[in-house]
Amino acid sequence: MGLFSKIFKKRTEDTEQPSSNHTEEFMTLIRVYYQAVIATQLGITNLNMLPDMALFKRMLKIPTQGGKLGVAEKARARKVLMQDYDLSEDFFKEIDRSIKKNCKTQNDVNGYFYKFQGFNTELFAVMEKMMNIRFRLSMLFNGMLRKSVNKAIHKILTQSEWSDISIQKAAWSVRKYQESLGYSEQWISDFVYQVFVLAKKDNTKKKKA
Repeated sequence: MGLFSKIFKKRTEDTEQPSSNHTEEFMTLIRVYYQAVIATQLGITNLNMLPDMALFKRMLKIPTQGGKLGVAEKARARKVLMQDYDLSEDFFKEIDRSIKKNCKTQNDVNGYFYKFQGFNTELFAVMEKMMNIRFRLSMLFNGMLRKSVNKAIHKILTQSEWSDISIQKAAWSVRKYQESLGYSEQWISDFVYQVFVLAKKDNTKKKKA
């Protein structure tokens, strides 16, 4: 389907105009939160190292709290994500723990995001291949979609043998990334569900245009 091929690519234009793409808005806020957590975790003082957070900070005119970058920005991004996308407090606690585990110094940051990028690429590649007719039908109803996503994620993280070798390799890769990053099955399901719902909205909007 190609729904997710551009989701995880950062926008190349440094624009302060809000995006009309629901999925892009969500992923930008996710990146802001990650960058804010890293800033607070590692004590980063150079705002230029945090491009998404810097843009977010300028757009919303967020003052630096206590002279420490990331504190106020992290709180604001979390608030927006919880209000607009119905994410739980536990969702953000898992991100905090993952970064704390993997990013001990600034030298670890690029490697961490490389792993996170690889995790997303493999995960959504598997999900697209698993989207059979029944799965696609569930896209019409959010309740059905939630159940389908939960079932698919559980299968990816627990099933050892697959009839399709390409799916099997990708699923095994996802599990390796999961172990390294430290995200739970619930976190992954919540994340994937949000992306599917937003991609559905963007497709509907595109068809009406």
